[in-house]
Amino acid sequence: MSHDDEWQRLSPRRQAVLDAVRDADAPLGVADVADRLAVHPNTVRFHLDALVAEGRVERMVEQPSGPGRPRTVHVGRRGMDRGGARRYRLLARVLLGQLASTGSGAKAAATDAGQAWGRYLVEQLPPPRRPSAREAVGRLNAMLADLGFDPQPVGDVAAPDVRLRHCPFLELAEEYGEVVCPLHLGLMQGALAELRAPVEATRLEPFAEPDACLAHLTATGAA
Repeated sequence: MSHDDEWQRLSPRRQAVLDAVRDADAPLGVADVADRLAVHPNTVRFHLDALVAEGRVERMVEQPSGPGRPRTVHVGRRGMDRGGARRYRLLARVLLGQLASTGSGAKAAATDAGQAWGRYLVEQLPPPRRPSAREAVGRLNAMLADLGFDPQPVGDVAAPDVRLRHCPFLELAEEYGEVVCPLHLGLMQGALAELRAPVEATRLEPFAEPDACLAHLTATGAA
């Protein structure tokens, strides 16, 4: 099963703790759950802490009913179950298929989307300083590395091409390269434009090598 087909799958013990809280007619304390499951309270406490952090269980303090500290209890969080399968790759295929079906404008739309996100994702410089070509390429490569492209500069020191040794959307790029690859190029173009860099991304060669794509950068001569 792929990572797209599941989201935070619970261990059997944690699922049992969650079920006990959800099935209860009233909020439960740690000891209540431990008694129901015949396990140590520390084990229950560990799993309840995790379930609270994941947003599956809500922790609250009971209203005082007499002397002593009020109890901390737990209830299942209302709303759609956040466990179970996810189909994000299918969603991506639906959207990419629709975009690709629009015809000649699909490539430009994908490039535009990439440029917008590239501007957003790149680490910017404080104004008003502009980066050198080397610094701009360094920031571009840092963004690409964060996204999972495993970039490697090659060639010219001032404006090197970039070998992309991993594609985080490989299967989608193989199926919908006509829109996914322009989006990747747009990411680089948007990032460099946002930096006001003296270098631009002019072309992306998908699968230029058996194990890599190649992005071509060109110095613009801008000061």
